[in-house]
Amino acid sequence: MAGPLTGIKVVELAGLAPAPFACTVLADLGAEVVRVDRARPGADVISFPNDPLTRSRRWIGVDVKSPEGLELVLRLADGADVLVEGFRPGVAERMGLGPEALLERNPRLVYGRITGWGQDGPLAPTAGHDINYIAIAGALDPIGLPGGKPVPPVNLLGDFGGGGLVLAMGVLAALVERQTSGRGQVVDTSMVDGAALLTTHLHGLRNIGMWPNGRGENLLDGGAPFYDTYEAADGKHVAVGAIEARFWAALVGVLGWDPATVPAHTDPANWPGLRTRLAETLRTRTRDEWAELAEGTDACLSPVLSPGEATTHPHNVARGTFVEVDGAPQPAPAPKFSRSTPAAPTPPSAARADTAEVLAGLGLDEAEIARLRAEGVVA
Repeated sequence: MAGPLTGIKVVELAGLAPAPFACTVLADLGAEVVRVDRARPGADVISFPNDPLTRSRRWIGVDVKSPEGLELVLRLADGADVLVEGFRPGVAERMGLGPEALLERNPRLVYGRITGWGQDGPLAPTAGHDINYIAIAGALDPIGLPGGKPVPPVNLLGDFGGGGLVLAMGVLAALVERQTSGRGQVVDTSMVDGAALLTTHLHGLRNIGMWPNGRGENLLDGGAPFYDTYEAADGKHVAVGAIEARFWAALVGVLGWDPATVPAHTDPANWPGLRTRLAETLRTRTRDEWAELAEGTDACLSPVLSPGEATTHPHNVARGTFVEVDGAPQPAPAPKFSRSTPAAPTPPSAARADTAEVLAGLGLDEAEIARLRAEGVVA
């Protein structure tokens, strides 16, 4: 492995999207991640070939309900820097893999856990998904068209932005703190907390009266005509973000408008007319024709690309924003480093395929591994 986290050992208790994403981020940055799954497939853990959420780590299968299987996972955690789990509150404790038990054995362990609601609070025991968490965080209500209903932004805000990425950040912060204290700790990540954190700027604007209106009627939610998406002649879309005066002037130039005929774009009284004019003008060319006209300018006009199209955009190609893993495009590790450059991601192992190798690393011989397999303790 290579990258700034080289030498850091992570045990991942297999789960759904947020926790695996956090472990993918850690693995991308060079950590050695071992994914611990059930000895036999479970219906509540989704996996598929070349899943980016399982890349760049080893994958083992252990029956933690058996005393021997539990002890194997405890031994893995004894030698780890980090353990990550994404179960409902209390589940890891009932498995015998809660933070109290593990930190007693390995006081330097950073125990990262993620749930939707958090480990406590009145909603903690209940089920939910991304849409529920961002709803009560105040992150869902602002997204949508004026007079329309809130629109879920896929599951980016809760599962991945406010969830997995915040968990990875918390784990890294705890590893830094450990250098001073010598001690590990529990990182309690809630997708509600993380999604609320992502709305920090919005709250700042509200507090000074710069976000006064309803959904789709404010500066950065599509309410302003200079910060919105528009349909082009081919039915595809362009994104316009010309907020500042100099960028608006550049956009006016790209659009071919006479500046003398353009009213002040910062005056909300002019927004309806400007929106109509923008829509009419932008429907006169295709998306890619507008992108070509805006290229090299500060007009803040960009083509709205599908995920597939994004992989071949010249800027993304130049930056290496996407990489091929086993012949399929995936997002590359981020951010970039001047010295400790992460290695290219490696394809996921076949489910539980690394069990024997990892157990051998714990000191088990072939005969012992064969016995555990025969008894169903390991995959």
